[in-house]
Amino acid sequence: MEKDDAAGPSRRDALRSHEMQSVCEVGTDAGIVESITLKNFMCHSLLGPFNFGSNVNFVVGNNGSGKSAVLTALIVALGGKAQATSRGSSLRCFVKEGESSADVSVTLRNKGRYAYKPEVYGDSIIIDLRITREGNRSYKLRSKTGQLVSAKKEELVSILERFHIQVNNPVSILTQEMSKHFLHSKGEGDKYRFFMKATQLEQMKEDYIHNKETKNVAMAKVEQHAEVLKDLKRKVQEKEERFNSLESLDNMKAKLEELQKQMAWALVTEMEKELLPLQEKLQSDKRCTEKYNEKVEEWKNKVAEAENKYKQIHEQLESITLRVQELLPQCAQLKAEAQRCNARHKSSEVSVHRCKTNLRDLEKDKTQLSSGINELKLSISQTTGAESQARAEQMEQIQAELHNLAHQESTLRQQIDQYQQASSRAKDELDKMSQEQDSLQRSMNSKRRNLQTMESSRSNRLRRFGEHMPMLLSAIEEAHQSGQFRQRPRGPLGYCIRPKDPELALAIEICLTNQLQAFTCDNYEDEKVLKAIMSRIIRRGRRPTIITSAFLPRVHDTSRRCVDHPLYPSVLQSLEIEDPVVANCLIDQRGIESILLIKNRAEARRVMQDRNPPRNCTQAFSQDGDQIFTNRSYTAEQTRANYLSGDVEEEIRLLEGEVENQSAQLTQFQQQMRKVEEDIRQNDGLLSRAHMEQKKTKDKARKLQLMLADLQNVEEPQSEDLKPLEEDLEETIGKISAEHIEYVAAQADMAQLKASCEEAEQEYEQHKDHISRVAEEADSIKEELSKSDQDVVKCKHHQNHYEEKRCCHLDNIQTLEVDLNSKKQELETLVAKAIQICSERLTVDRTPRSLDTEISRLRVKITTQQDQQGDRLEIMRQYREAVGKYKDVAQQVETLNDSIKTLDSIINDSLKLLAELRRFLSYRCQCYFNSMLDQRGFTGSMKFDHKRETLSISVQQASGANADVSDMRSLSGGERSFSTVCFVLALWAVTEAPFRCLDEFDVYMDMVNRKIATGMMLKVATTQRFRQFIFITPQSMSSLPVSKYINILRLKDPARGDHLKEEAELAEERLILEEMLEVVEQRDALVSLLEEQRLQERQEDRDVEAVMLSRGLGLHWA
Repeated sequence: MEKDDAAGPSRRDALRSHEMQSVCEVGTDAGIVESITLKNFMCHSLLGPFNFGSNVNFVVGNNGSGKSAVLTALIVALGGKAQATSRGSSLRCFVKEGESSADVSVTLRNKGRYAYKPEVYGDSIIIDLRITREGNRSYKLRSKTGQLVSAKKEELVSILERFHIQVNNPVSILTQEMSKHFLHSKGEGDKYRFFMKATQLEQMKEDYIHNKETKNVAMAKVEQHAEVLKDLKRKVQEKEERFNSLESLDNMKAKLEELQKQMAWALVTEMEKELLPLQEKLQSDKRCTEKYNEKVEEWKNKVAEAENKYKQIHEQLESITLRVQELLPQCAQLKAEAQRCNARHKSSEVSVHRCKTNLRDLEKDKTQLSSGINELKLSISQTTGAESQARAEQMEQIQAELHNLAHQESTLRQQIDQYQQASSRAKDELDKMSQEQDSLQRSMNSKRRNLQTMESSRSNRLRRFGEHMPMLLSAIEEAHQSGQFRQRPRGPLGYCIRPKDPELALAIEICLTNQLQAFTCDNYEDEKVLKAIMSRIIRRGRRPTIITSAFLPRVHDTSRRCVDHPLYPSVLQSLEIEDPVVANCLIDQRGIESILLIKNRAEARRVMQDRNPPRNCTQAFSQDGDQIFTNRSYTAEQTRANYLSGDVEEEIRLLEGEVENQSAQLTQFQQQMRKVEEDIRQNDGLLSRAHMEQKKTKDKARKLQLMLADLQNVEEPQSEDLKPLEEDLEETIGKISAEHIEYVAAQADMAQLKASCEEAEQEYEQHKDHISRVAEEADSIKEELSKSDQDVVKCKHHQNHYEEKRCCHLDNIQTLEVDLNSKKQELETLVAKAIQICSERLTVDRTPRSLDTEISRLRVKITTQQDQQGDRLEIMRQYREAVGKYKDVAQQVETLNDSIKTLDSIINDSLKLLAELRRFLSYRCQCYFNSMLDQRGFTGSMKFDHKRETLSISVQQASGANADVSDMRSLSGGERSFSTVCFVLALWAVTEAPFRCLDEFDVYMDMVNRKIATGMMLKVATTQRFRQFIFITPQSMSSLPVSKYINILRLKDPARGDHLKEEAELAEERLILEEMLEVVEQRDALVSLLEEQRLQERQEDRDVEAVMLSRGLGLHWA
């Protein structure tokens, strides 16, 4: 029984190791070193190429053979500085004496999920480095085929970042000097700095300090600029007053000259103003007549084309549908065949599993029978009556304790279920509350934005339509005055309309959602100018829509297609629209003459969804904004009018109240969430304690059951019981042989069925994919058919629209011709009188009396201000300079404030992240360190003091309560080196890198510690097949086990005067050297064997002592 229990954990460990290896092999090996070649590097003319394995590599050789040169070349080739290698102060030191340059070629693997540009480089990336005698460095990055891809270091940096290669990180590449400085140093601060450097926390700390210093500098500059800004603002105000007075004088002079010229032609201009729009309108209408005819013909042709296209697409859809119907029966047959093959395969798997189970059971029976025979033979002479009675009493006592433990475990199981259910309910509630909090936060942010818009629109209603809108309208007006527009664009359309009934503002706003911020232009040339102005004013965000349609002086005649209800108005009837252009645009784009407004929602549904809805009515809107059609309705999400509301203060008050209410709700939500989180933490704590108690109870019960089983198995043996057991053992061995034959046959059958099953499934999937592709073609054609149907309806609608507009257009032309003839006769009479007064023709828009009064007043003002003003050019220059300086300083202050806010956020986040990562990585490092020490029977601890920035490592050299605990300074050189290796392995576990290099890691170890450390590293490597390990050592490593994952690169000894010796002398020296190496290896093997025997004997003594103590017997060692 004890042998079985000992074998169980070993089998579980092997299985766990195999599973971990399988998981690791799934990962990627991108970034590992495949090979390296050195030419004229340091003191070597040519080294390599050295081909490295994908897992464990040992680079061995005597001093001067080039081991350290390989590591130095790897660091330099991957972008490391010369100081990082500890082999030279500059790159030129690495060029061999007498040579002009040195070359290094490193090949990195480029496979797997994290491969870098595999379509360009292929499966490998070749990095060629050349170092000149002057110390210059140049790179050439090549693909696997040797083709040059790039010669930029930025590309190398991108490759290293992709592969997570950090050549300056001592965990990735640990040189002798770095190891001596940090690891073998006795200072606790050196080890802490090594930990920070290895985990990249040191870089994070430096970034945090740099950001903090940058923030202080920016704050000092803001304070300086603020003082300067006050003085500049005062100067700008002074200069502005003088400039404004100068500008008013120029305006008065210009106005006086204009008034004097306009006096004679005041009456003529007034009449021409009335006549000119009529002439332009008549000419424009005559030109547009042909356009209307062309539009009508164009849309007739488009209707015919759309109908033909619809017919063709419909025929294509029918043909594809027939193809799918023809393929479906074959697909069903293939699916049935695949299911039958799969069923047969599953049946064969069951047979294999049954045979495997039978074999395992028979092996177990064989083991138990063998154990029983041996125990029976051993215990023939051990039987006494007194021992049986004592054994029975002890069994009764153990059974009573087991009963109590079973009751205690049942109680703990119920408590665990209760804690788990409570924690699960609390987490579900927390998730729901978090979702509700996010929704509430979004709603509150939206209301705050609306509140800001409302507050800014107190002084200017235009700001409701956007902060940029006043500036945009000013630019449009300036462009119109300068003659860039034929007709001034109108917009935003929502600013040009007002609801007659404020209660219907929300309904009208929802109805005209897409048109409220839109602009309308008379022609496409004006549209281009307006787009250019918008792109200049509105640089970010969405720009307003532009609707292009010819402007008419009168509102469309909608009597034939408008809705006329005796109780409820249409949208057109509910609006005050002064500009006919705006009214016509809304009629054309939205059809507001055929949309009813009904305040009551139920009444609106009754009117629209009755059997006889109002004539010409397409839809209706309720007071709450609900949209009702004849066959469906939609509920509005918007609750108040943002653009058309009249009482701004009331809207602001309501929005402020809603924001305050939602803010209070948000605070309450946060309090509830904190309470739920506290409940979750308490439940998790109770659950953890319950699990610990349950585990202790189970462990105690398991030990008692083992003791009970041992007592039950002690029986008074009978010699005649031995023969049946031996017969059963022979029978079991025969069954195992027969069952193994059946198992092999079942495995072969299963493999054949699996192949046929995969073939059937592949054929079914191919046919299914073919049907899917055909069906996808049908889906796209259905979409085209739907679009084509919509195009037909749209074209017919446009055709009817332009036919109606052409009729109205011809009627307007006839009326305009009559009015124009009458106005021309009156103008001829007025022009004859004006020529007698002034021969110069001017355009005037005021009466002569008002002009004369204005001229007299301006003359007096001009005379007075001319006496008070100074030099005009000097005043303008000073004003511009003052304004420019003020704007520059203000912009600098604003930029610095934004930078300070950003830096505050970055500093706080980085400080929290640094503390959290430092705590997490130090804890993981402690766990892995203790695990590594435990493999040699050591226990120890790592104590991090992040405030003092120290790391102390203490080691317990023997087990037991009276063992001494000491720091690493009290250990021997080999034990200290072994502890250092454990420290390095712990850092390996908390950092990521595709390869790890150690230079002469075992130089301070004795043979036992070297073997243990090497075994630990190999064990770590076996669980990390996707990483590469390169160990550089002067040892021969001949005692390593043979494995496909271990690669040993032996470097040749350097030539040091051997060419002066004869061949016989060299052969004799080699023979002596080989004999010495064999003696050393035998000595090392003997020391290792003695150490293993000593550890094994100590463990056996502990096991015997534990068994005797469990049975109530004491031991006294002499």
